Order: sequence, then structure tokens, then C-alpha cells
Amino acid sequence: MEKRVRFRSAWLPWLLVAPQMAIVLVFFFWPAAQALYQSVLQQDAFGMATEFVGLENFRRLFADESYLASFKTTAIFSVLVATIGLTLALLLAVMANRVVRGATVYKTLLIWPYAVAPVVAGVLWLLMFASPYGVVAYALRWLGISWDHLLNPQHAMALIVMAAVWKQISYNFLFFLAGLQSIPQSLIEAATIDGASPWHRFWTIVFPLLSPTTFFLLVINVVYAFFDTFAIVDAATHGGPGKETAILVYKVYYDGFKALDMGGSAAQSVILMAIVIALTVVQFRFVEKKVQY
Repeated sequence: MEKRVRFRSAWLPWLLVAPQMAIVLVFFFWPAAQALYQSVLQQDAFGMATEFVGLENFRRLFADESYLASFKTTAIFSVLVATIGLTLALLLAVMANRVVRGATVYKTLLIWPYAVAPVVAGVLWLLMFASPYGVVAYALRWLGISWDHLLNPQHAMALIVMAAVWKQISYNFLFFLAGLQSIPQSLIEAATIDGASPWHRFWTIVFPLLSPTTFFLLVINVVYAFFDTFAIVDAATHGGPGKETAILVYKVYYDGFKALDMGGSAAQSVILMAIVIALTVVQFRFVEKKVQY
């Protein structure tokens, strides 16, 4: 029978969740409310005067070609980060799950990148690709490849994608490895006895059983690409060359703290929040139907 906890006091459950609720209110709902409020105001650069402008900030944004271009940049960036990150993490998890000798060492080394701060990850990859003294840049030049992320938009996008994937791959790896280890070995052994090839066993048994983990990581990686990669972009490319790598979250920072357009920056944050919420709802509404629990 399912065990259920009964509290003698009606206030005790609320008291237990109060710390978490306080954190959510202070660090999510309050900033979100502030952004909504500031998005309908026009504020001068010194913060001395404000004026109610209604939806003018939003109309001005959607008339800005550079802001509309950042949607395309963000879409490409998020798709690449989520797809490449999940694929590589799953491959590493499958390989690590087969290791018998020295498995703890392999798993520990694969977890380490998650302890690195995003800004440090951006600087590390920037130094490796910095021409002409970066290790990777030197190797590419020796191979006849002229790498220049300062002038080439494709190179700049590749740089921040690699840094973002490397930073998040440990998180994905942990969940995929835990999912693989929770799959009953009797199912794999039964399929092996029936003559199923390793590739067939993976796609018909292993991957369907990993679908809850994959769906969870897909949502997390999309949110990560939209929000948590700001420090990587700022440290590696500063949104350049030009504004070719200025994803939405970086443009919120640039317009607010450098261009001092607080109303436009707040409007951008509201739009970004709405996009992420909409994507999450779509994923839960449609993608989750493919998940087998």
C-alpha cells in the first residue's frame, strides 16, 4: 500500500515549502513583474525621469532589423547546442556504461567540465582558438585552414556553440548514464538471445526507455541555450563580428547596460521569457506524446 504522510497542523506543510516559495518569489516572480512594468516605460540614461509609453517599446523592437535578426541567430544557436550536446552526451554515456576497468576515473573526468563557470568556459575556448597562438588555431593553420572568429561569422558561431556544448555536456552525460544504468539488463540479454544486433537493441529497447530522460534534457538544454549561455557569448565574441552572434539574451544585456535603453531591454526580456515559456509548453504538449514512461 502507498504510504501517505498526514500532518497534524494545517500550517506545517506551508511552513516546509516556505523557503522554496520565498526563493521563487524573490528571484523569479518579482524580477518578472519588474520587467513587465519597465517594458511599458521610457527611461532616460541617468534614471532620473520615466514616461509611460505603453507598447511603444515593443513596436520599436519589431521594427528593428538587428533585433529580428537575433531571433534567427538564437534559433540556430539553440538548435545546434541542444542537438549536438545531447548526441555527444548520449554517445559518451553509452561508451562509459560499457567500461569495466577504470570506470570511476572515466566518469569523473567527464563530469569535470560542469564545475567550470560559463565565463571561464568561454575564455578557455577563446584562448584555444585565438590566432595565431591558440593551440587549436595553430593546428588549423598547419592544416591549411584559416580560422578567424573575429571576422568570420560562421567561425564565431562555431566557437560559441562548441564552448556551450562542452560546458553542458557533463550535465547531459550524468542523466543519460543514470538512465542507462536503470534499464533492466534482462531486456538487453533477451534481445541478444533473440539475435538482435547492438544497433537494433539500442533503437528498439535502450533509446525508447531513455525517452523520459531525453525529453527532460531537451527542455533543459533549450532553456540553457536561451539563458545560461550569455557569459559564454560575452566572453568569447561579445556578440560579434558585428552582431552575428548576438543571441537574444546577450542583446537584452547590451541594450540595457551598454546602450542604456532600459525600456527596450525590459521589453526584450519579456519577449524572451514568453518565447521560452511557449517553447516549453509546446514541448510538453507535443514532444511528450512520444515519451514512454
